[in-house]
Amino acid sequence: MTDILPGHTLFDSLDIEDEYLAEISLILEMRYNFSMSIYKDKCMKRRVAIRMRSCRCPDASSYCNLLRQSEQERELLKKTLTIHVSQFFRNPSMFEKLRSEILPDLFQRAVTSQGLLRLYSLGCAGGEEAYSLGIILREFFAGELLHTSTEICAFDIDADILKAAAFAQYNEDRQHDLTDAIRDRYFVKNGSRLQLSTNIRKMVTFHQRNIIEVESFEPCQLVLCRNTLIYFNRAGQEKILRGIAHILPTGGILVLGKSETLVGDIRGLFTSVCPVERIYRRL
Repeated sequence: MTDILPGHTLFDSLDIEDEYLAEISLILEMRYNFSMSIYKDKCMKRRVAIRMRSCRCPDASSYCNLLRQSEQERELLKKTLTIHVSQFFRNPSMFEKLRSEILPDLFQRAVTSQGLLRLYSLGCAGGEEAYSLGIILREFFAGELLHTSTEICAFDIDADILKAAAFAQYNEDRQHDLTDAIRDRYFVKNGSRLQLSTNIRKMVTFHQRNIIEVESFEPCQLVLCRNTLIYFNRAGQEKILRGIAHILPTGGILVLGKSETLVGDIRGLFTSVCPVERIYRRL
């Protein structure tokens, strides 16, 4: 998940009491095995309030009654709780650091070990981050790709958003940080939208998984988990980070968002590569 819907403030969540939030969480858990307990209450209340306002429910009690009765509203709420907003090459300086320092080292390690280079994008939203990795590999590591088996895997909990990501058509507002050359080389106009080229789309596979279960994912060498941890409470953050540490080998790389950091004793499992870009290496 990434970002708060524009136009909504902290005041949107003030009329939802904890007991009703717990009831809403139970409804979703029973229907979808989707637990709200690992997310920050403030974030969940704000997003529940968005649906309450849309349904013209006067209070949280009325909204709970609606949820029990309406499958459509339960689906809409689940989607609202996993809102996705992203763009290509978000924080360009981080991608430049990957290009110039991180990826060359990972490719060299893969060559030395004759292994697979597997790159993960967690909470991938519309796929922009994963596709940005693909563009970098195609632009700057074409030779390495010929000799090193490389996978880019993108994960999200929302099946519908993954279908849209695989389709790879985007509004122009998702491409503010693209150069004209990259846009011309890898996108074609399709009405009011831009279609990503097939050669980049084929580099990324999408998987419907809950990142809270990341410990069960296949091992990889790079994990991008940016602007996702901020929505989880401390226990959820620690579980995800511990799971990431479990699937990364010694020397593997973790990248967090600029407002995120390692927490608890997980700090002892990583060393900082670039504090500004929140890049860490597995010890």
